[in-house]
Amino acid sequence: MPGVERNVFILGVVSFFTDISSEAVYPLVPIFLTKSLGAPLAVVGAIEGVAEGTASIVRWLSGWLSDRLGRRKSFVVLGYGMAAVAKPLLALAFHWPVVLFARFVDRFGKGVRTAPRDALVAQWTERGERGRAFGFHRAVDTAGAVLGPLGALALLAVLGENFRLIFLLAFIPAVLGMVLLRLVAERTPRPEPSAAVEPKGGGGLGAAYYGFFAVSLVFALGNSSDAFLILRSRNLGLGVSEAVLAYVAYNTSYSLLAMPAGIVSDRLGRRNVIGLGFAVFAAVYLGFAAIDAGAYVWLLFPVYGVYMALTEGVGRALVADLVPSERRGSALGLYQGGVGLMALLSSIMAGLLWDHVGPSAPFFLGGSTAALALVLLLILLPRGSTGSP
Repeated sequence: MPGVERNVFILGVVSFFTDISSEAVYPLVPIFLTKSLGAPLAVVGAIEGVAEGTASIVRWLSGWLSDRLGRRKSFVVLGYGMAAVAKPLLALAFHWPVVLFARFVDRFGKGVRTAPRDALVAQWTERGERGRAFGFHRAVDTAGAVLGPLGALALLAVLGENFRLIFLLAFIPAVLGMVLLRLVAERTPRPEPSAAVEPKGGGGLGAAYYGFFAVSLVFALGNSSDAFLILRSRNLGLGVSEAVLAYVAYNTSYSLLAMPAGIVSDRLGRRNVIGLGFAVFAAVYLGFAAIDAGAYVWLLFPVYGVYMALTEGVGRALVADLVPSERRGSALGLYQGGVGLMALLSSIMAGLLWDHVGPSAPFFLGGSTAALALVLLLILLPRGSTGSP
């Protein structure tokens, strides 16, 4: 594929198969816990909180270690391997603590692989094509997130609620991804300056990096779990299948637009594209707060995919641009881990606001923090401060 280096292409396909596996399992785990194992809802929430919190913390540690050791691929292999092993562990679970352990292993693996993998993508890509490369990776990764839930629905229709067999079948695409990883070459970080023009500081990451990190934390404060979007859809009258299909429409939009958004960021500047993404997010969340009929959900979910395309891969490319190559693992890990922890706090706040204020409240918060983040982005990263328009 033009502009996408061979190793980056293979890493994208690995993520595609892994996401098919993970997303086929993810929506079934809460049902399996409550219906098959008899776990209370509090346990379901605790398991997901522990899982996501673990992934956020481990991202920074693995990124830092990959910088210290000068190696990326071994962390990527370990992370994807743990995600694969988690599927048969779920199939063997007859008590909820085993599910907790399986989800812990899965998310620990995600934390181990993410920052080193993204650093490897950056190392195999020239600066002027990083938006394209990260956009491609996000596109194929999200395509797996589209096919995974659809595959799970198909398996449920054929096998009934035989969750254990479905978990075992989900192991197959994960193994295919692991086999493909053998084709990815390691690349030692090459000395390369950052694109930022600000004076260096803070351990070599620079003022521009920390400015973008601060903006991202403010934005994440209102960016609660996508589960609240599905709950809001149900609250507005959509059935279970309709809500899942609306969510699939969001992932489809995200997958189709991620690479074009990355290419645009290579040409027009990453800050500009991310700022547009924040504006789209604010509009979508305020829309979810204001609408009073489920029909509007079919419009808002695809537009939400536009926001993801404009920010997710482009944000990673911007972080890679802002820091020296030998510090990319640490920078990406800190960025992803911090945003993940803030998103966990946001989800807790969203649940409290939903229960004590109303279903619209979390979305008013998200729209407001996104608007504030946009203003801060323009102030803290003025034009030219990131080495691009």
